[in-house]
Amino acid sequence: MDNLISLVNKIQRACTALGDRRRWCSGKSSVLESVVGKDFLPRGSGIVTRRPLVLQLHKSDEATREYAEFLHLPRKRFTDFAAVRKEIQDETDRETGRTKQISSVPIHLSIFSPNVVNLTLVDLPGLTKVAVEGQPESIVQDIENMVRSYIEKPNCIILAISPANQDLATSDAIKISREVDPTGERTLGVLTKVDLMDKGTNAVDILEGKSYRLKFPWVGVVNRSQADINKNVDMIAARRREREYFASTPEYRHLAHRMGSEHLAKMLSKHLETVIKSRIPGIQSLISKTIVELETELSRLGRPIAADAGGKLYSIMEICRLFDQNFREHLDGVRSGGDKVYNVFDNQLPAALKRLQFDRQLSMENIKKLITEADGYQPHLIAPEQGYRRLIESTLVTIRGPAEAAVDAVHSILKDLVHKAISETPELKQYPGLRVEVGNAAIESLDRMRDQSKKAALQLVDMECCYLTVEFFRKLPQDVEKGGNPTQSIFDRYHETYLRRIGTTILSYVNMVCATLRHSIPKSIVYCQVREAKRSLLDFYTELGKLEQKRLSALLNEDPAVMERRSALAKRLELYRSAQAEIDTVAWSK
Repeated sequence: MDNLISLVNKIQRACTALGDRRRWCSGKSSVLESVVGKDFLPRGSGIVTRRPLVLQLHKSDEATREYAEFLHLPRKRFTDFAAVRKEIQDETDRETGRTKQISSVPIHLSIFSPNVVNLTLVDLPGLTKVAVEGQPESIVQDIENMVRSYIEKPNCIILAISPANQDLATSDAIKISREVDPTGERTLGVLTKVDLMDKGTNAVDILEGKSYRLKFPWVGVVNRSQADINKNVDMIAARRREREYFASTPEYRHLAHRMGSEHLAKMLSKHLETVIKSRIPGIQSLISKTIVELETELSRLGRPIAADAGGKLYSIMEICRLFDQNFREHLDGVRSGGDKVYNVFDNQLPAALKRLQFDRQLSMENIKKLITEADGYQPHLIAPEQGYRRLIESTLVTIRGPAEAAVDAVHSILKDLVHKAISETPELKQYPGLRVEVGNAAIESLDRMRDQSKKAALQLVDMECCYLTVEFFRKLPQDVEKGGNPTQSIFDRYHETYLRRIGTTILSYVNMVCATLRHSIPKSIVYCQVREAKRSLLDFYTELGKLEQKRLSALLNEDPAVMERRSALAKRLELYRSAQAEIDTVAWSK
């Protein structure tokens, strides 16, 4: 199970670096030093611990030299624990200044030694009653809130440390521990200063759980006195004297096997093992859920950029291909939007042709005017052919408007589909430079196709104006065949009835042409715009191979924040996958 504690320590250390935090055990400075067996914490009067100290203990091989590492100083090893104390003080001052203020930003310290057990501890500022000079009035509540933020966590083991020479009923540690852990499942009672009690008194009733019972047995410890500290009595000697004290003091001799800082460290480690073991299923579930979340976010952020020019070129072409595929799927009905093109052909164009008003071109006045002008100095003999041509041309030219409008409507739809396809291509969100380039290139292509399509559609209209369908007029009944008189006067030829017949004939012809153009204009638009958009919307990327490395890099110029986020997520994912494998192994071997 030591391997599991080491694994949890590794996960905690890595998660802390990545922004996650999981705490296990909270206690006071002098007791923590006794557990570690090293003199490394700042000392002094008043509030000395002004920032939480997250302390990870790693049991190493006997041959390994003891050393310490700070998370904020990666790859720097401290073998002098006096230097560790100074760095704790300096790092505290960097955050709070040389004042008596406190900060909730933790300091992370790992100690590797053959003389410790695998354990994670948190040293917190001690609870206080009043603010001293240089401290805000809120510091009493601030410290309590900070302590609560740690010990309220369900996976935190609480060391409720109280001095034996004070009334236990007034112990702040016991009071707050009982509030956050009323069942006592997470609380271990530690009694300090057992050797400093008044003569004739002892702490046997407390240590035996008679005067104040906890779920777990109380542990008494004897820390170094100030005189010992001044004389630089090391922790090894202090531990030996502690063992001798409990073994030689009659009142505590029967309890000596479960007293002292060494026993406390072993008990904490064993308790931590039990807690972790009971929570393996929950840890497995949390890790699995976290892995899924990390994989989902990494997928959303996209793959990292290739380093070489070939890789960059391939990435750009692949992204362009994905965009092009999304765009074509809209037109082909796999995605929504392509149906709007058909709506232009089936509704908008016919409606626009139907709305055309030929009143001005086919008014009696205009018919008479154009026919008279077309006759010139010699009136027509049978039918005013030139007049017919001029009237038809002036009427058909109005169809140019609906034809251009249909081209523009389809152009607008295709532009919208480009924007949709861009938004549906995650890789383009990843690279703003390439997104702009693809968008501009696609719109430029559509503009060119629109111009070609408009030219083709207007040519269809112009062709109808240039060459009339002769069969239509040959089928018309002639005046002579109906018994008319071709020699009637010019005045009679311009009679309103005659002119109205001409207008009716021209309107029938124009309607026939509109019916033809209603089908031919959509064909022209599909050929010039839709078909070409599907074939060569991004013809610019055929030139990508000629671009320099710098230009390729500019197209794949990703947001630095996204790159950092992806890197952090990848590291976290690697950590959790490794943890999942190791914890699964432990779970199967339970």
